[in-house]
Amino acid sequence: MTKEERDIQRKLKVLRHAEKSGHVARTCRYFGVGRSSFYRWKAAYAQRGEAGLINAKPIPKNPANQTPPEVVDKVLYLRSKYHLGSIRIVWYLARYHGIAISDAGVTRILRRNGVGRLPRGTRMRKVHTKRYNKQVPGHHIQMDVKFLTFTGKRGEKIRRFQYTAIDDATRVRALKVYDKHTQANAIDFVDHIIEKFPFRIKEIRTDNGHEFQAKFHWHVEDQGIRHAYIRRGTPQLNGKVERSHRSDQQEFYQLLSYKGDVDLEAKLSEWENFYNFNRPHGAFNGKTPYEALRERL
Repeated sequence: MTKEERDIQRKLKVLRHAEKSGHVARTCRYFGVGRSSFYRWKAAYAQRGEAGLINAKPIPKNPANQTPPEVVDKVLYLRSKYHLGSIRIVWYLARYHGIAISDAGVTRILRRNGVGRLPRGTRMRKVHTKRYNKQVPGHHIQMDVKFLTFTGKRGEKIRRFQYTAIDDATRVRALKVYDKHTQANAIDFVDHIIEKFPFRIKEIRTDNGHEFQAKFHWHVEDQGIRHAYIRRGTPQLNGKVERSHRSDQQEFYQLLSYKGDVDLEAKLSEWENFYNFNRPHGAFNGKTPYEALRERL
């Protein structure tokens, strides 16, 4: 006997007991059934027989308010593909798909589909500092290196180094991966961003790492760019590049399978373009870095 058949027999037993005893209240107490349910079963049985006692599938109270399946699919795709948070998914759907949805709605979709919260990043600041945003593109470039570790085909550890430069005013970034952590590569990266950034660079700020010492310093100065060191032990003074590295980890590297340097460089270039041209940025209420750049030029 199926579950559906057992349920019908149970309801029939309750209805027949009440008919035989002539006392609905006692019957309901005896079987632990609410009287409203009893009378609903009785009316359905009178109209449609045993077919009326089959439990109907639950339907939404207001189907018009349910999120369309195609929107749910887009929300889940943006989270799994790019690891975007709820508010950034809202901005992305509004910008590129013309879909209006609240961040609470996005959160409910993720919860219903068993998608957990994004991992919290490690807080870098030990002291409270006031952050200043430059208004002129190129006036202040923050530069740093992100250390990468991949697993090779034979299980060996592979070390790579992502050199990152971010414009303080617009958050436009340039990224490049090297196999060594040296001043020569830092110098090469400076030449790369001078050619790549669509504005003149006035100042570059770095920490005191060995890759940013004398040869690097004087190469930068020779390009007519001021090079400034932040105080030791204060990574928050280069907070924007530090924060962008957290986005790299959450939205790019933890979704990446290392297949070699050529593949890594191609995917990193794709990620850089997405970050600059398509990814809604919290600092600009959902605008992209290049939209912020156009407003300031």
